[in-house]
Amino acid sequence: MTLNSRIIAVKDVAVGEPVGYGGDWTATRPTRLGVAAVGYGDGYPRSLSSGAPVLVNRERASLAGRVSMDMIAIDVTDLERPPKSGDPVVLWGEGLPVEEIALWAETIPYTLLCGVSQRVAISLR
Repeated sequence: MTLNSRIIAVKDVAVGEPVGYGGDWTATRPTRLGVAAVGYGDGYPRSLSSGAPVLVNRERASLAGRVSMDMIAIDVTDLERPPKSGDPVVLWGEGLPVEEIALWAETIPYTLLCGVSQRVAISLR
């Protein structure tokens, strides 16, 4: 199973600017963030913390701030290819095992797979 989304916005943030619920993550350098359309309302684990991996255009990047209901912020500053709106994001699946995400979420893979909500579109191949 692959859980994926898309970048819906790209934003530059300045040093010291907080991001996400409660402003738990603060930019320590000029940072480019990608916003992806996925959140705990879709079954993406709310327990994930900053630094948890995602793939943007098949490049590894990390969460910045908390998972919100409908979106996540991703630090894309160091990606070789700067993302743009519409670019693919893999939350787990091909190239990013669900087992790795389960470790970050302090749970087991089965819980993540069963937690994907009905509002997520299913594509069978």
